[in-house]
Amino acid sequence: MNAEGIHRSALLLMSLGEDEAAEVLKFLAPREVQKIGSAMASLKGVSRDELEKVLEDFCTEAEQLGALSVDSDNYIRAVLTKALGNDKAAGLIERILQGGDTSGIEGLKWMDSAAVAELIRNEHPQIIATILVHLDRDQASEVIGFFTERTRNDVVLRIATLDGIQPTALRELNDVLTKLLSGSENIKRSPMGGIRATAEILNFLGSVHEESVIENIKGYDTELAQKIIDQMFVFENLLDVDDRGIQLLLKGIESESLIIALKGARPELRDKFLKNMSQRAADLLREDLESRGPVRVSEVEGEQKKILQIVRRLSDAGEIVLGGKADDAYV
Repeated sequence: MNAEGIHRSALLLMSLGEDEAAEVLKFLAPREVQKIGSAMASLKGVSRDELEKVLEDFCTEAEQLGALSVDSDNYIRAVLTKALGNDKAAGLIERILQGGDTSGIEGLKWMDSAAVAELIRNEHPQIIATILVHLDRDQASEVIGFFTERTRNDVVLRIATLDGIQPTALRELNDVLTKLLSGSENIKRSPMGGIRATAEILNFLGSVHEESVIENIKGYDTELAQKIIDQMFVFENLLDVDDRGIQLLLKGIESESLIIALKGARPELRDKFLKNMSQRAADLLREDLESRGPVRVSEVEGEQKKILQIVRRLSDAGEIVLGGKADDAYV
């Protein structure tokens, strides 16, 4: 859920009343509750127009839901994939549809990251890796940040090379955690870990720790490290950068480079750039995109990588924030 979605959700819940809002929150994941709760606490000076727009959009979307589909599995797959994309939705779909009681591990999601780190820091790095891939990526990154450099590097490398979790191992781990935090039936092999999971966790890790982790993985497998780097922040992830960040990024991009890069981008990302430009600049870019003929995929990817290099430099300088990597955004 991006910042705008969290803000709109907070507005909606604040308008529902205590009882109704509480019922809604029961169905949300721990990190969602934390993020929306923080947003609710910080709401100030909301205009009537903004509130009415949120309520109007909600009503429209609710009306479109209609009757529940009989084929709920396919419906859930379609909705989650459309909302989150193939990579992010895959693990969630697996857990929802295939079952898998991870109640002990799920309990960690409600704990402060420092407390989780303290609880598991003395476990074997493979066990720590198994636990972390079940947490939300930002929480896993926070937990890793409390480890020593040696442990942090070892754990991330194990996450990167983790291609699955055996049911018996997960069941035993869950039982132990359940006893520590207080049923585990029908658990199936979960496709957790791997390159994508590692990249998503590192996206939230500070640059200093991240560099050390990547260097450690390079020492183990240079190709693996490069695959992780390539996955860490892709062009489509610019949708998650706030408007101020996009405006700053636009100052460092040549118009020709942006035109080619956006030829292969989703409409939503094109619109994000256009809305952060002056009307005249947006009109010119729109015309160039429409008039430009076919462009080789390799050219598009090349320009996108150039822009991502600029993004990374701005991120390292603390001028823009990628995901939840920075402790503070602006002062």
